[in-house]
Amino acid sequence: MNPKSIIKGRGAQLNVHNRFFELSHEQRDDFLEFCHIEGEEPDKNKTQYLSVFPKTIVNKVTSPDVGMMYSMNMYQGCEHGCIYCYARNSHEFWGYSAGLDFERKILVKKEAPKLLEQLLKKKSWQAHTIVMSGNTDCYQPAEKQFKITRDCLNVFLKYKHPVGIITKNALILRDLDILKELAKDNLVAVNISITSLSEKTRQILEPRTATIKKRLKTVEVLSKNDIPVNVMLAPIIPSINSHEILPLAKAVSEAGALSIGHTIVRLNGAIGEIFTDWIKKALPDRAEKVLHQIENCHGGTLNESRFGKRMRGEGEIAKQINDLVKLAKLKYFKNKTMVKLNTSLHKTYKDGQLKLF
Repeated sequence: MNPKSIIKGRGAQLNVHNRFFELSHEQRDDFLEFCHIEGEEPDKNKTQYLSVFPKTIVNKVTSPDVGMMYSMNMYQGCEHGCIYCYARNSHEFWGYSAGLDFERKILVKKEAPKLLEQLLKKKSWQAHTIVMSGNTDCYQPAEKQFKITRDCLNVFLKYKHPVGIITKNALILRDLDILKELAKDNLVAVNISITSLSEKTRQILEPRTATIKKRLKTVEVLSKNDIPVNVMLAPIIPSINSHEILPLAKAVSEAGALSIGHTIVRLNGAIGEIFTDWIKKALPDRAEKVLHQIENCHGGTLNESRFGKRMRGEGEIAKQINDLVKLAKLKYFKNKTMVKLNTSLHKTYKDGQLKLF
């Protein structure tokens, strides 16, 4: 990788056109030349936090491929910058690009705890596990400043309501005090995403995420505190991390994880263009091989939307990956089981305190 050809600390290396916009923006050569002459930076590469005010915070999940009924996202966009992230496309709905905008324009929902509490207090609401976050990471760098995720966890604890968490950031350990209280009543489960044991691979795939060492330590600390952990080996990308399935499973099992899950990478919408541009810059020696193998998993295309196929793929390479995961589960998780969360307490605590009469 040529360090002069990349934008440091970012996954995407360009802003692709927003398919919902008639107009597009580009940096012209004459503008770049002007900046060079004037000694100015054409792109300051700064992260912006922008407040947004949605009317609701919990979404019903209708996809049969996703193991959740409800999700909530405190942030839209994600500074982690994972190049493969399926959530990039959702940034276009907000008027931004799925490329660099997704990593640098973070939309912050400061009213999330209030909106969550309003929902949990409704007489019509029946407890189902709500997952933070189904789209972007609830413990991304913005959480250090805004602490919205922590405030939402306190709401879940107050109303004794089950919550699932998906993250790849060790920042979750900041909230160990609340998580331990939730775990006492079997009200929390954590999903940690670990895509590789190689720091070099992590740095190019997920530039602003926690190190692999920190993530494995996070699994260990949570597990030792009786907080159930599932590890997502996701996504599996042929010829990038597909050879690591068994060692990854072994490492997370030894750290205390109760189960693993996986997906095979799919590059829908704008992500195909973003990923293709990235891999030709980051891994030019194997770019074509990787792209062709991804296509092999999805009927000859990078894009896969069919329910039942999009997460697991099809074809010879996909079968090899899926068979390896099955073997990993048999080898390292044979006597382990992920718990089912408790939905029985919330009704009693709906008014915020235990009813005695």
